[in-house]
Amino acid sequence: MTDKPFLADKLRSGQAVVTGWSLLSEPMVPELFARAGYEAVTIDLQHGMYDFDDACTTLAAIALGGAHRIARIPVGDNALAGRLVDMGAECLIAPMINSLKEAEEFARAVKYPPEGERSWSPFRAAMLSEQTSDQYLKNANRQTLALAMIETEEAMDALDDILTVDSLDGVFVGPSDLSLTLSKGAALDPNGARTSEACADIAQKTLAAGKLAGIFCLNADKVEEAYHQGFRLMSHGIDTIFLDHSARTCLREVAWLGDVKDGPATGY
Repeated sequence: MTDKPFLADKLRSGQAVVTGWSLLSEPMVPELFARAGYEAVTIDLQHGMYDFDDACTTLAAIALGGAHRIARIPVGDNALAGRLVDMGAECLIAPMINSLKEAEEFARAVKYPPEGERSWSPFRAAMLSEQTSDQYLKNANRQTLALAMIETEEAMDALDDILTVDSLDGVFVGPSDLSLTLSKGAALDPNGARTSEACADIAQKTLAAGKLAGIFCLNADKVEEAYHQGFRLMSHGIDTIFLDHSARTCLREVAWLGDVKDGPATGY
């Protein structure tokens, strides 16, 4: 069994972990996140281009790069949550959890009995975590995290109930959707004061319940704010935005070519 700390161990000890976020279903991209030094990488099966086959390959690539493996499932797809933990995801994030029942159903899909109803077949998960099957069974419920996304007013109203779910390890805040619901669809304002206050309140309640708090951050200032609010798992950096910004920067470096009036090269 590996002596390296698991993501769950780091977060429960109070260590801050920044995760990269991947929408593009190309395994080398999350591996590059990992090799660049990200402690964790999240693959997005809700809004990204990943399907199950892509996710299986990419989880292994993240492990190869030395980072922790996180996956966000599509809304309500608890069966997929169970399959992804079998394939080595250390943390599952479930979007749009708005009730006690939804939180219970999600968390139970990630945990083995008696905490849940996960079916036994962790061959790949045990391999990527460098454990025998017996070791994995002993440790899985503690090492595999289930985080419910809180991103609506309905979820905020139900938060106290959601946090009573024993098999749920914590929450993960989606500020963009939260801002949409807080404004009744009038504005997207994930970094606004009202959204920030709601995030702080969610973190405070989550920590008081002895659970872990994570959040999606859109810039470095938001990471710092979230840390001081009590969040310890924070996203920062999206592959599509990296590529877009890098492409535009590279083109600006040769923008002078637009002023060149010479004709085409004729050397061949």
